[in-house]
Amino acid sequence: MTDPRIPVTEDELHAYVDNELPAERRGDVEAWLSAHPDDAERVRSWREMAEALHARYDSVADEPVPQRLSIDRLAQQPRKWMYGAIAATLLAFVAGGGAGWLARGAAASPSMFQNFTVDALDAHRLYVVEVRHPVEVPGSERAHLQQWLTKRCGWDVRAPELGATGLKLVGGRLLPGPTGPASFLMYESASGERFTIYTSRASAETTQMLYARQDNDGALFWADKGVGYVVSGSSDRDRLTQVARLVYDQTEKTGG
Repeated sequence: MTDPRIPVTEDELHAYVDNELPAERRGDVEAWLSAHPDDAERVRSWREMAEALHARYDSVADEPVPQRLSIDRLAQQPRKWMYGAIAATLLAFVAGGGAGWLARGAAASPSMFQNFTVDALDAHRLYVVEVRHPVEVPGSERAHLQQWLTKRCGWDVRAPELGATGLKLVGGRLLPGPTGPASFLMYESASGERFTIYTSRASAETTQMLYARQDNDGALFWADKGVGYVVSGSSDRDRLTQVARLVYDQTEKTGG
């Protein structure tokens, strides 16, 4: 017999959505949801989000983790560019229309642009399909997340406020980058659209924005004050540029 008064944890709600809940607890959870409409609405929204993510990313969800994302990369020398499917779709352009968006300093080399965008897009495609574990530290712990990534990466890592574009911080994780540690932040809209911000040390600087596209995902790269940035998400360049411009403006204000 089920009892709607038996408390249900957040993890159990997620497990219920993912069909991973033990059979003996399923009745209790369903009774709880019947008696708690707010939680029932959350479960409904999670299911819709999961369906949207599966519809968009199932084609890549079962791909093996790229070697370049292995933790072993931290101990390796920067690798030479390996031509692959993305090479044919790498395009560069200047996102004009505002001060600070014109190239300055040393121009980014093609290899640096390629290394950053390939790694960033691989990480984006790997983690945006995750519903329960897309990040290591949740966005509710923003201060801790920023402090942890700053300490591990060696530069001031800040999670921009992207509410103006309809995006909320999901959280972040530490990754291996082209020349050392990389920070990885994920944002999400109410409809389940996800964008990520990947940063790592860069050997050159340019505020010229360079564009890359792989299948249905796009990325914008720039480098400033010794740090390279890649914002990945929608292949709609206008939408991607809107998000990247807000990230750029806030990293400029905080000094990178």
